[in-house]
Amino acid sequence: MSGAPSQDALEALGRELGAALLERGWRMATAESCTGGWIAQAMTATPGSSDWFECGLVTYSNAAKVSLLGVDAMTLERHGAVSVVTAGEMAAGALQASGAEVAVAVTGVAGPSGGSAEKPVGTVCFGYAVRGRATQTERLQFPGDRHAVRAHTVAHALRRLGEIIA
Repeated sequence: MSGAPSQDALEALGRELGAALLERGWRMATAESCTGGWIAQAMTATPGSSDWFECGLVTYSNAAKVSLLGVDAMTLERHGAVSVVTAGEMAAGALQASGAEVAVAVTGVAGPSGGSAEKPVGTVCFGYAVRGRATQTERLQFPGDRHAVRAHTVAHALRRLGEIIA
């Protein structure tokens, strides 16, 4: 699994981020595609997580990204579902749709199929939205099989959001 983080490690990252959110009196929302709700699961594995977790949206299809998160259909047409532009719009949409102060969004190619020369398997785009700040995005490439790509994505999203709110 290419050194993929364990479920225990992901839940520990969720607890750390939850504590940082709680310290600020903030709540978070997620907008997930390739992880299918795994970020939300890591954030809610700890008792008391309702103090820092607002909601999670799993928007696997393009239609769901448009209808639930307000992603512009032209963004999807021009850039595709796996793009930093889409990830940024997903994060901003999750923030707007919720009462949360922060949101993270992920969209990627977890594999084993679906990759291309431009977006090979393991390509993941992230969006991070904090109320009152510009949305941040990034694109990364993770190694391994489907499970590993997804686990690395969850770990990175939790770590990076923690850095952003610190």
